[in-house]
Amino acid sequence: MPPTPATPEAQSWEQLSQYIGQEPDRINGPTSSQAVLRLFGHSESDVRVTLYRDHHAWCPYCQKVWLWLEFQRIPYRIRKVTMRCYGSKEPWFLQLVPSGMLPALELDGQLITESDVILLSLEQAFGPLGLPLMDPRALELRQLERLLFRAWCLWLCSPGLRPRQQQQARDQFQRTAQRMEQALEQTPGPWLDDQGPGGVDLVFVPYVERMNASLAYYKGYRLRREHPAIDRWFAALEQLETYRGTQSDMHTHAHDLPPQMGGCWPDVSESQQSLAEAIDRGDGLGQDETSWTDDDPKRTTALALGRVMRHRDQLLALNPLGSERFDQPLRAALTQLITGRPCRPTSGSAAGLRYLRDRISVPRDMPLPAARLLRQCLEATAALDGPAAPRPLPIRDRYDQDPQAFLR
Repeated sequence: MPPTPATPEAQSWEQLSQYIGQEPDRINGPTSSQAVLRLFGHSESDVRVTLYRDHHAWCPYCQKVWLWLEFQRIPYRIRKVTMRCYGSKEPWFLQLVPSGMLPALELDGQLITESDVILLSLEQAFGPLGLPLMDPRALELRQLERLLFRAWCLWLCSPGLRPRQQQQARDQFQRTAQRMEQALEQTPGPWLDDQGPGGVDLVFVPYVERMNASLAYYKGYRLRREHPAIDRWFAALEQLETYRGTQSDMHTHAHDLPPQMGGCWPDVSESQQSLAEAIDRGDGLGQDETSWTDDDPKRTTALALGRVMRHRDQLLALNPLGSERFDQPLRAALTQLITGRPCRPTSGSAAGLRYLRDRISVPRDMPLPAARLLRQCLEATAALDGPAAPRPLPIRDRYDQDPQAFLR
């Protein structure tokens, strides 16, 4: 079949605005990274909890607490703080928590830090989510999560490993992941908690999600294919709207992990390079990345468009091309987003389009399917101009993601 012809011109901002969908209810609706108050049908006077978490909705320790509150449907407020990886910590938060540690939580006026302590305090106040976290089986599983974390770190974050050492690190991780599979197979359903998803499942979520992304990108290791029980666990999670509101994507994890972990080191191979290229292009890894089987394409498109339109002025101003030169290329990509037809950008715009492609943050900006679709449209539009790429993403920090410009 011949290629679909490009549309003659990009739609105007006014035309594009007609396709924006209605935003979900952030207070009582589905889990949202952009919420600042969650009531679940309660009155605001019922709120006893304030969660201090990161602007990026990326911090793994925040995600644990965030998920627990959402699954338990505990009314709470959210105050957002900048992680040091992305910019300067807010002075008001340092006055409250001098270490700057996230997450922090206020419960009935008492400030609590450290995610495990927070979860135990929430259990005491509101009851456990399934198996109590101090139950002997829960303690064993929590210890297993730490062993899996250490095996992952050893493989991912050790520079200069010789081939034999790389294989040993891989084998150690694989054996520990098999122990997680064995624990999953001891319950009748897909969960670690036989009443699940329970608190012990939520303890595993943040770092296993990051393992799935980083090991594909840096090691060419497809966690969900190598470990079917873990894949079933992920697939069950991804049918839950609550989890999906917190889920990140492989692109965000792969590029936000290095400064947090002190570096991530690739085992260079054909399969590793192929997976990394697919993730960088914005294609993702399909079912290895997510299995949102009930996602509505029209709603996904409208949501992605709306989130870009909300921050249009900042996105134009921050792009290396500058507002005037980036205006038409961005409209061209959004025209493809809503029409499904390629729209040629102005010459010399490919690097600017890929600059934005690389800075979509999930779930901060939008849910995973919307982000994947937007990345693909930005890349497809850039490809019409040429192969030019922006400067490589930083690996010592992500100050290019400083949220302050979007908060003013």
